[in-house]
Amino acid sequence: MRRRDPRRLIRRSRAARARVTIYEDPESGSAGDGSVTTKQLAEVVLPRSELDRIWSPEYLERLARTYWRFLSRVSLGILRVLYTPTSREIALLGRPLVLLRFHAPEYETSTTHGSVTWRIEKGLLVIPRGREKGFLRIAVERPPDDGVAGPGDGPSDQIAARVSSEVANFYPLIAGTGWFSRIGRVVYRVTQLRIHIVVTHAFLRSLARLDLAPSVVGALEPERRSPKRDPSVRAGASGEDASEADTSTARAVGQA
Repeated sequence: MRRRDPRRLIRRSRAARARVTIYEDPESGSAGDGSVTTKQLAEVVLPRSELDRIWSPEYLERLARTYWRFLSRVSLGILRVLYTPTSREIALLGRPLVLLRFHAPEYETSTTHGSVTWRIEKGLLVIPRGREKGFLRIAVERPPDDGVAGPGDGPSDQIAARVSSEVANFYPLIAGTGWFSRIGRVVYRVTQLRIHIVVTHAFLRSLARLDLAPSVVGALEPERRSPKRDPSVRAGASGEDASEADTSTARAVGQA
């Protein structure tokens, strides 16, 4: 068995700006119609000042971009994320091998919650009757009381946020239909689902560095938003390095 280089562990520890704990039992289930849902969750403990600094629509957009960057890197470039003003595509080396095609992202933010949702359109991994159903969502939550108590029951310098990745109402092609679905669902669980969980856990652990990739478009950056706009924003077809032209829109949704 190959021994770990302690110097690499020290460098990695120094680079980490947060502590990530993975909830090892993912929430998953399947419905009678063949759809599946799975959710992975992690607790990220970081300095309060860091969370306050990145708790904004801009950094939610950057978190979304970071997810796609990680997917490309972990697959050594085999999986490529392609952008259009109205969609995101995960392709095997490139078109026409589009494994999953999503609609443009939708962002929601409030004082304690932020999420980005990509609704599934179609793709080679989706059974035909599963098109235009389901979604991929990354969400972040901070505690309403703004952190755990420190010594003397005062506020702690550290705060625990929760980050989740959820795929819901997804109809995998590999699971099959009819009589084959009994076998296909098992094949899906031990292959595609297992790979998804491993990759998602690795992404969540990578957040310890708080290295959030900047968006090229930056539709949710402060200077691109109206100064009179409510801080709780929902944006559709927007941002997250979407395309060369900014065709994004944003609308306010009420305070949480």
